[in-house]
Amino acid sequence: MAHEGFHEDPKQLSDFAKDYHRIIQSTMEELEAVDWYNQRAECATNAEAKAIMEHNRDEEIEHACMGLEWLRRNSPTWDKMMREFLFSDEPIVGKEAELTGKNSVDMEQTPTKTGGLNIGKNKK
Repeated sequence: MAHEGFHEDPKQLSDFAKDYHRIIQSTMEELEAVDWYNQRAECATNAEAKAIMEHNRDEEIEHACMGLEWLRRNSPTWDKMMREFLFSDEPIVGKEAELTGKNSVDMEQTPTKTGGLNIGKNKK
């Protein structure tokens, strides 16, 4: 995982790869902070304390979005995927199914040809 540090010798990594890792790490930390502030705000009994935590949460969302934008600007794959999936009202899984040519219902309900686990349909 990105939060575990570099998996390869940093001396062998390009400056871009190191910055790419740093942005992913930072964005993960911002998203974690969003979650923490959101949980705390939900539990707050004091209106002013709740408002502060909601404000802090929203600041962290801004920071996470900045990291995502850096990834989009610096990676053709991030750019492509964000253009495909963001700012659309289409069903998210439906969009993925459209791009891959698979029916989203088939992806979740059709047993695998090998009789494997069929991840995605764990409900009885």
